[in-house]
Amino acid sequence: MDPDPRSDRGGSTTPPTKQPDWLDVCIVGGCGHVGLPLALIMARAGLRVGVYDLDEAKMAQVAAGRMPFIEAGGPELLAEILVTGRLELSADASMLKRSKAAILVVGTPIDEFLNPTFSVFERVIDEIAPCLVPGALVVLRSTAYPGTTEWVTRVLAERGATVDVAFCPERICQGRAITELTSLPQIVGADGDVAASRAAGLFATLGVTTLHTTSREAELAKLFTNSWRYMKFAVANQFFAIAAEAGLDYERILGAVRFDYPRAEDLPGPGFAAGPCLLKDTMQLSAFSRSSFVLGHAAMLVNEGLPEVVVRALEDSGTLRGRTVAILGMAFKAESDDIRASLSYKLRRLLAFAGAKVVCTDPYVDAPGLVDLDTALAGAEIIVIGAPHAAYKGLDLSGRRVVDIWGLISGEITL
Repeated sequence: MDPDPRSDRGGSTTPPTKQPDWLDVCIVGGCGHVGLPLALIMARAGLRVGVYDLDEAKMAQVAAGRMPFIEAGGPELLAEILVTGRLELSADASMLKRSKAAILVVGTPIDEFLNPTFSVFERVIDEIAPCLVPGALVVLRSTAYPGTTEWVTRVLAERGATVDVAFCPERICQGRAITELTSLPQIVGADGDVAASRAAGLFATLGVTTLHTTSREAELAKLFTNSWRYMKFAVANQFFAIAAEAGLDYERILGAVRFDYPRAEDLPGPGFAAGPCLLKDTMQLSAFSRSSFVLGHAAMLVNEGLPEVVVRALEDSGTLRGRTVAILGMAFKAESDDIRASLSYKLRRLLAFAGAKVVCTDPYVDAPGLVDLDTALAGAEIIVIGAPHAAYKGLDLSGRRVVDIWGLISGEITL
């Protein structure tokens, strides 16, 4: 077998026909929210896809036809793909030895000082470098600190891996990945024409438009995307806090601002801005700007401070000590089972510090300490909507104070 998928084929990535178990692509960390929908969509497009992941519990779920998290259309697509034989699961990195492309869905998290850390990337590169075939395409998919793609390229070269490297960021909305992967344009960040062409060709199988930038431009584009979204939420939450502090009806103000006024259509309503990406990516951009990104820091103070605004409003109307408060919704957003960086947990801690007895519930989250909805409502004097799940619409919460910054229950924003 020709060990280089590119040689003698003018950049073609057609695998040798005498290698029946050759994979078109292997997704490293492929059982997560980013990797698994991509694996299913690529398999649906006709590619032979390998999923490499160390979480064997999730791997077993997927192999049994069960999605390990909520994804619209996921269960149906998984069932469709499993019968095709185009999806292969493994907890062994040697899967990469028969794959002409590898997509890494690990990113650069932030540490306790809100600075990016490369420890995850270093660990993954150590693991996969010996398994990459000569001529493989390596695609970084999750958020990467600017310069990470160049660093990965250099490190792999130092270890003797002759590969092409590109950064192709995901910009999907969690829970709607299956729809958005085939509808949103794909940025292809690459510093060489061959890597750019190969990465664009890989994502062209999904039927999407590809946009070529350098790797650093693509890395910044992803950070700008999430930071902009985080700042928009901060503006909405700051406006809400100002109106609430003045004792004014923010819902009426917001309605007046938006009504038949196109330039305010993109002003979101208030709500907890959380999850695994927005704060992290904003802080990475701040680190890249040498801490000069003051708007990002201001957004963090506003968004992370919203639970405190809720607690302060409750304390202003009377003591919380000894009172029972129920938080409805512990996921970081509606119709999700993901609790990563959820501000509902910060709210729970602040309420407990204020002396309240706090009970928490969520129809999608299976976690220690949570109770069912009926138990949470029984005896609760104060109800706080933590995540605006549709299951809470229409609840009869009369006779109790309701804090609903989302305007979910009755359509009114209440604090």
